[in-house]
Amino acid sequence: MKFQKMHGLGNDFILFNDLDPMKFDLSALAIRLCDRHQGIGADGIILILPSEVADVKMRIINSDGSEANMCGNGIRCFAKYIYDNHINRAKTFTIETGAGIMIPELIIEDENVLFVKVNMGAPVLERAAIPMIGATGNVVNEDFRTGINTYKITSLLMGVPHTMIFVDHLDQTDIVAIGREIEKHPSFPEKTNVNFVEVINDREIKVRTWERGAGSTLACGTGSCAAAVASNLIDKTGKTVTVHLALGDLLIEWVDGIVFMTGSANHVFEGYLD
Repeated sequence: MKFQKMHGLGNDFILFNDLDPMKFDLSALAIRLCDRHQGIGADGIILILPSEVADVKMRIINSDGSEANMCGNGIRCFAKYIYDNHINRAKTFTIETGAGIMIPELIIEDENVLFVKVNMGAPVLERAAIPMIGATGNVVNEDFRTGINTYKITSLLMGVPHTMIFVDHLDQTDIVAIGREIEKHPSFPEKTNVNFVEVINDREIKVRTWERGAGSTLACGTGSCAAAVASNLIDKTGKTVTVHLALGDLLIEWVDGIVFMTGSANHVFEGYLD
């Protein structure tokens, strides 16, 4: 089986175009291949599959073996793979995901994909849809208790569940401890990603993410979208925000209720598995 290793701002994936999902235990395969010491190393594996409702289908299996409905950095890598490998050479096409149909737009120069802009759809704010247990309504700047600790959180669904905590200094925040504490809290029956947000000004934020199923990652596309939406909801920023991640930036635009994400995707290497 041929594979290609790619990353979106450090969030890395192993992509397969000829892997039959019926012939493998995908959970066990992802755990084995994503191991950074005994495998290839990645935050997840991505399968390119045929679709009956879109031009192509994407499936994502996290490094812990769980399946994700959507991944912002992953879909940019996926879109570049589709173009580079001549599966679809159009600058825009449709991708079936577990979170619905996504539409990337490739920004190309001299046959090279420089950036990918993705229509990420509309954020869903209603608590039950995230899903999160509790009273009906939106979860915006709400007190949230986890045993002895209380945090101010904003939660929403951006293809997958996201919870935002705004902090004064990211480098002084225990992302691992707090992320673990909130990810599997009983209030989130499907668990939640946890994004830590430091506001720089009304046009820029810094984000670090604890991802459900993957742990601390260098970047999270859906998390960056969710953080930008949350920043606007609590009047910290406008609706166009540059999100600074560990290895680069994403441009997030919330226009007429729809979130657009623009960022890079990079090929690392390719190889073969017996």
